[in-house]
Amino acid sequence: MISQHTLKTSIRTTGIGLHSGHKVMLNLRPAPTDTGIVFRRVDLADAADFRVDPHLVCDTRMCSALQSGNSKVSTVEHLMSALAGLGVDNVFIDIDAAEVPIMDGSAAPFVFLIQAAGLERQNAPRRFVEILEPIRIEEGDKWAEFSPYQGYRLDFSIVFDHPILKRSSSQASFDFSLQSYAAEISRARTFGFTADVEYLRSHGLALGGTLDNAIVMDNFRVLNSEGLRYADEFVKHKVLDAIGDLYLIGHPILGHFNAHKSGHALNNKLLRALMDSASAWRWSSFGQKEETPQPIQSWSDHITAAYA
Repeated sequence: MISQHTLKTSIRTTGIGLHSGHKVMLNLRPAPTDTGIVFRRVDLADAADFRVDPHLVCDTRMCSALQSGNSKVSTVEHLMSALAGLGVDNVFIDIDAAEVPIMDGSAAPFVFLIQAAGLERQNAPRRFVEILEPIRIEEGDKWAEFSPYQGYRLDFSIVFDHPILKRSSSQASFDFSLQSYAAEISRARTFGFTADVEYLRSHGLALGGTLDNAIVMDNFRVLNSEGLRYADEFVKHKVLDAIGDLYLIGHPILGHFNAHKSGHALNNKLLRALMDSASAWRWSSFGQKEETPQPIQSWSDHITAAYA
């Protein structure tokens, strides 16, 4: 059986919110089967637990933010990406501020935390959202789409009029059945431009941004002394973001995601369009190992290997 998983033990960390600049405490705790990914604002007296849902996305300016009642949590995409990449189905996320800490601008610190906590197999089948028919969202020259696929694959392309990005690869592909999320995607950092800093900060964004938590470029070069982690780090970060944005559906996806110049807003619109189309998807689970399609079994094996 392809089983659900949670953490073996609780683990916590602290950091700074990218946009707020405030110190944040984050605690990840094991959760029972069929709980899903559940946030709780422990700093609010009247805050209630809420489970991730595409329809709770309230803001997509430079991040994905969720709101349920009085509880709002922003910049969730990197943590969600790590949870998706390492196969965590059920977890309680306690947070004492309105923004998930940015850490180093990638998902790698969250991968480290999750691996340190360990993965616990649960006695319930993992429920997948299986794509049955193509569905596409377009906005000008930007688009994102799902199509049927036996496994989970993401293809992404970007276009930026900047000399560094023009020299970097503008396309990336990642297949959960064939590749390691921790090694090939998780370390890709968010990026920005010095020319945009004043505008962002005047709108209450990027107040905690530094060279320690983002790739920063002036008109000609990368300002970070260590350079890039991957030759194609920019587009790989877009894949990382998409994995996190799409995991807000609360379950792993079986299908092919393909996008051009998509961002948090378009990713969310695609999820909502999928959920609203009853014929476009169905729930799928897998019993005995010999009955499981090889790509899904390979994906499960990659998850197990990530904790070895």
